[in-house]
Amino acid sequence: MISDPQQRQHILDRFSFLRVAPLALRAELFDNASIARLPAGRPICDHGSTCSLLPLILVGTGRVYQLGENGREITLYRVEPGESCVLTASCILGHRPFPAFAECESDVEAVVVRAAEVHRWMSESEPWREYLFGLIASRLQEVFGVLDAVLFQRLDQRLVTFLLSARSAAPGRDIRMTHQALAVELGSSREVISRVLKGLEGQGLLRTTRGLIELLDIPGLESRARDG
Repeated sequence: MISDPQQRQHILDRFSFLRVAPLALRAELFDNASIARLPAGRPICDHGSTCSLLPLILVGTGRVYQLGENGREITLYRVEPGESCVLTASCILGHRPFPAFAECESDVEAVVVRAAEVHRWMSESEPWREYLFGLIASRLQEVFGVLDAVLFQRLDQRLVTFLLSARSAAPGRDIRMTHQALAVELGSSREVISRVLKGLEGQGLLRTTRGLIELLDIPGLESRARDG
């Protein structure tokens, strides 16, 4: 049960669909859900796990990724505040094991809803259905974008696109990220990422130091992302 008024308001602030949902749904959620807090780096789900709880993220970020037979990781998507994990929802609704891995990328605070309520509200609550279906639609588009990039774009284009996106999220020329972290994002190896970065550095497009990438020629990088 979630009884603290401030905590209830925080939940309503994060999840706009609850603000317009019937009071009965809000009351049921507050009566049946609970709050979970997990530290950064904590595994949330392993491949093949049974999903019995659906997290609604209030604070922090969770990362969902796939692990290849060669041991390389590729990030599928992240779950941010105001969102939930659509793979977890689909596993609960379809009675299937979790097909990937999930971990806390930062300290996470979440509302956790039991599988029984997830099922019941899907049949009884239109706002709940619209929320989950909306997440599924947007997340599918994101995952297909990852697949499209992996299958049809060269690694240097994908790397440049990622760096430009990271710059947009945190304006500035410097991106603090290791070569290994970039490899995890792009489903490659650290050695290959280092080789591609060295090539881009040789063209004067960026500069790399330990844990830091400085973007020197933004127009040139944008052209590289578009045209290769």
